[in-house]
Amino acid sequence: MTEAEAISLPTVRPTPFDPPADLAKLRETRPITPLAYPDGHQGWLVTSHALVREVLADRRFSARSELRHIPIPQAAQGPARPAPPGMFLSNDPPVHTRYRHLLTGEFTVRRMRLLTERIEEITKRQLDLMERQGPPADLVRMFAGPVPAVVICELLGVPDQDRERFQAEAVTLMRPDSSQEQKISAFLAVQAHMKELVLAKRAKPTDDLLSGLTRSDLTDEELANIGFMLLGAGLDTTANMLALGTFALLRHPDQLAVLRSEPDKAEQVVEELLRYLSIIPFLVRTALEDAELGGELVRAGQTVTISIPAANRDPGRFPDPDTLDLRRHSGGHVGFGHGVHQCIGQQLARVEMQAGFPALFARFPSLRLAVEPGEVPLRTDMLIYGVHSLPVTWDVV
Repeated sequence: MTEAEAISLPTVRPTPFDPPADLAKLRETRPITPLAYPDGHQGWLVTSHALVREVLADRRFSARSELRHIPIPQAAQGPARPAPPGMFLSNDPPVHTRYRHLLTGEFTVRRMRLLTERIEEITKRQLDLMERQGPPADLVRMFAGPVPAVVICELLGVPDQDRERFQAEAVTLMRPDSSQEQKISAFLAVQAHMKELVLAKRAKPTDDLLSGLTRSDLTDEELANIGFMLLGAGLDTTANMLALGTFALLRHPDQLAVLRSEPDKAEQVVEELLRYLSIIPFLVRTALEDAELGGELVRAGQTVTISIPAANRDPGRFPDPDTLDLRRHSGGHVGFGHGVHQCIGQQLARVEMQAGFPALFARFPSLRLAVEPGEVPLRTDMLIYGVHSLPVTWDVV
């Protein structure tokens, strides 16, 4: 690999729902290609479904935060540091394994299904509020944001009065254009709130995830960081899938008709939306040793950027991948990652979306955009893609 060969990560989307067109070209011609990072690092970009899964499953590629380089300039702020205790997503086994094992029992398919009734109640309550307010409404503020926020806060045991503050601080941390000082301030604030919450749970446990974890050997710092990490992930990802998914369905009326006529296929609908939209633009891993990948030699210390949207639109895995097809069986997508770091909260996110989409369109059969599609503000400035707001309206009967 020479410096002249390296490209920058493509980021310009041709439509609100399609990934950058250059990703498809790279996947066809050079699925592992040299990538230039904003800090001067020379690494790699992987775009095929097979190679993405290979990297994510290979223990030679590390998730440790102090080793990685970030491919977009907005997020490449400050020197890379080791993850704080408890931040297991940015650690490798065996450290990662210890934390993951403690949490696995809290996020099983069975437990998430037991939560379905409560999630349906929360969904109904938000739709009631939205209906009482009347059209037009911002779907992000009235529905897509509040539902996962209430669910994850209830799961963690966050008091009602603290939820809005936690959410605002989590958004500050997620914004790539937040300054380093703003991110540090928000992180310290959330950490302080979480430590207070952990102490409260230790003193008076309740029926929630944090209370359960206080019975382990985790320190207060570890518990606070785990809680913070789960809070941020639970707030932002599902909220953006609900909002962007609604936008996509409104712009594909033939597919919306499928959801309305076959509400029992909500699981299949959600998997296809996860594949098609791919709101996580990339993951990064760093080679711990020299490794051959797709016919190229990745040197120890080089960071590999993994394009989730490119992998999920790979025609070698998904026929006609650029078409939203709610009757498609989309198993095998990497919307939640793959391997030991696959999203631990994926079942919770699935239950929220399986409840949310059918309920929304059943309550508002005439739901439609209240602005022109080009006026919907897209989250191209954020690490997790979606919409900042989604103005909608409906006919009042």
